[in-house]
Amino acid sequence: MRSRRSVLAVPGSNPRFLAKARTLPVDEVFLDLEDSVAPLAKEQARANVVAALREGGWTGKTRVVRVNDLTTQWTYRDVIEVVEGAGEFLDCVMLPKVQDPTQVVWLDTLLTQIEKTMGHTVGRIGIEAQIENARGLVNADAIAGSSERLETLVFGPADLMASINMRTLVVGEQPPGYVEGDAYHYILMRLLMAARTHDLQVIDGPYLQIKDLDGFRRAARRSAALGFDGKWVLHPSQVDAANEVFSPSQEDYDHAELILEAYEYYTSVERRGAVMLGDEMIDEASRKMALVVAAKGRAAGLSRTKSFTP
Repeated sequence: MRSRRSVLAVPGSNPRFLAKARTLPVDEVFLDLEDSVAPLAKEQARANVVAALREGGWTGKTRVVRVNDLTTQWTYRDVIEVVEGAGEFLDCVMLPKVQDPTQVVWLDTLLTQIEKTMGHTVGRIGIEAQIENARGLVNADAIAGSSERLETLVFGPADLMASINMRTLVVGEQPPGYVEGDAYHYILMRLLMAARTHDLQVIDGPYLQIKDLDGFRRAARRSAALGFDGKWVLHPSQVDAANEVFSPSQEDYDHAELILEAYEYYTSVERRGAVMLGDEMIDEASRKMALVVAAKGRAAGLSRTKSFTP
């Protein structure tokens, strides 16, 4: 799976921001045609996005375009113009406000038709489904299993908070009066379970108070602790924090690689299934946990500083 520790939102209507996004050390960039683009600017934004993708300069980044939601008049033209114009330079299409699996199936079908028409490899372009209201959350399991193209579920906090009448205007913070626990815990776990059931990644939504880095880190650590793969960033100041929070520490990465190497040795050479690594017993469950941490460390570009000696 692609690394998605930091997922940068870039308005497709702003050429300056599109150019700046190429220079930032983010794992994914999504060029937006939806909420960040005014209705009268949407057609020009499509052209800007196609041009930006074709110009290149996105090395090392997953390239995504967020189209408008399926209840609008813009969505089908968004998909057609972007994929026909720059499909070979596109990794995924993000569909916002997904409420049921039929919407993902619609996008999958349209992508297949365009790929066949343009001579592209069918199925190469992935889909990211953004869950942004109560109906979408309730249908998360069905949505997650709706298409082989699906790569991620994405939490859209602002719209979801509005859809359930949550009493706050600060996206990502606890609502006033909620003094025990975490008001977002159920939502995050619901998306996490649906995603992992179908081997998908799951991405936390944005933290809108862009000058409050402490608040951003607090929100990011919450979802990272549960097992989320990354978080949206809205400003360059949030990028380093996201990459740090969603990467394992050097110590944890080294430890995971040691577990994998030791377990491989003991099971293949000494043919034992449960052994000691220092003061720690390791077995098949330990190997599975270590695989997760090691994969995230490798994706983050970490290098080992310790090696296993039998």
